[in-house]
Amino acid sequence: MAEHALKSPFLKEADARGYIFQCTDLAALDEAMCTGPVTGYIGFDPTADSLHVGNALSIMMLRLMQKHGHRPIALMGGGTAKIGDPSFRDEARALMSPEKLAHNLGGIEVSLRQFLDFGSGRSDAILVNNADWLDRLSYIDLLQDVGVHFSISRMLSFESVKQRLDREQGLTFLEFNYSILQSYDFRELNRRHGAVLQMGGSDQWGNIVAGIDLARRTDGKQVFGLTTPLVTTASGAKMGKSANGATWVSAEKLPVFEYWQFWRNTEDADVGRFLKFFTDLPVEECERLGALQGADINEAKKVLATEATAICHGRDAAQAAAETARQVFEAGTLVADLPSRDLPRSALEAGIPAFRLFGESGLVATNSEARRLIRGGGARLNDLPVQDENRVIGLEDIVDGVLKLSSGKKRHLLLKPV
Repeated sequence: MAEHALKSPFLKEADARGYIFQCTDLAALDEAMCTGPVTGYIGFDPTADSLHVGNALSIMMLRLMQKHGHRPIALMGGGTAKIGDPSFRDEARALMSPEKLAHNLGGIEVSLRQFLDFGSGRSDAILVNNADWLDRLSYIDLLQDVGVHFSISRMLSFESVKQRLDREQGLTFLEFNYSILQSYDFRELNRRHGAVLQMGGSDQWGNIVAGIDLARRTDGKQVFGLTTPLVTTASGAKMGKSANGATWVSAEKLPVFEYWQFWRNTEDADVGRFLKFFTDLPVEECERLGALQGADINEAKKVLATEATAICHGRDAAQAAAETARQVFEAGTLVADLPSRDLPRSALEAGIPAFRLFGESGLVATNSEARRLIRGGGARLNDLPVQDENRVIGLEDIVDGVLKLSSGKKRHLLLKPV
């Protein structure tokens, strides 16, 4: 909770929802937001062709700015991605080809448009790409203009840098420049769009403070930084990760039903917190739902799943996913809206061992995991237990034109022979 008695609607709600971890000058930012609309931004490096649930809290901050009449900027890191953010990473990111970078930028833009309203209105979001200015920089000019304001000893004091330097892999000079370019972005967005607030995860604190210092030193501007907490589950897992990788917001990379199911599987202790973090429901309602006990907490999880999915994929898709779940889990029926993948008919003609079918379907990550699933009694084919990992599955197992694979009670997949 903020120690300062907040007055601006944006910061009051952000604080009530638990969004605020650190702020460089909360009282001054609060005053600025009471005076008039403020422009703030968050950067998204295109390390993949879709955002994922790990980005959700940052996106919700931009949505909240928009809700309260401020102007959010979504900054795509087409320039900084050519270096890679070293913050709290064990090793350097692999550099992308121009083609891969362009592909990822297109996917990130699609992801952002799922959550934010872009346009030319006062509180409409703005989409920008830092390659527009970073790609044109002269190295000597950058050193003279910006480099003189950066202290190596201070940069070495950043926790994200210290952790890398303590490892054998070390930190390359290429990556060491990332903080300088992120700081340059802040100053550039202030000059171009009047941005006075940079937001990001708590791991970005050092980079954000460096940008604030640069704007003060070179332009005499007061700008602000605000970070959100690192989100982990009650059991300590990193938010957005599952046994099969990231929980993508792109429906092409992750079916809407599986996105809904991710939220439905939230741990009991996280329900109230995640409702405040990842839905637009009033804080009081989030707290009421989060306080439910016993079987009632499952109803709160369904609300969380539907509301979070509606923000990402639209209300109709969210309600369809909720109905699919009801039919699968409560009515026990086979529905066409379950995630599906094609399976070569030739594989079934020859026959395929159960462990290989589960492993190669993508329902579990590996054949070894498939063997463990079957041995543990968690695998089902067409709703019947699979008891022998080497059982041969063939054309005779097709029901209503598909094979229904299940991992436990909550993950299902339809395989369609083609």
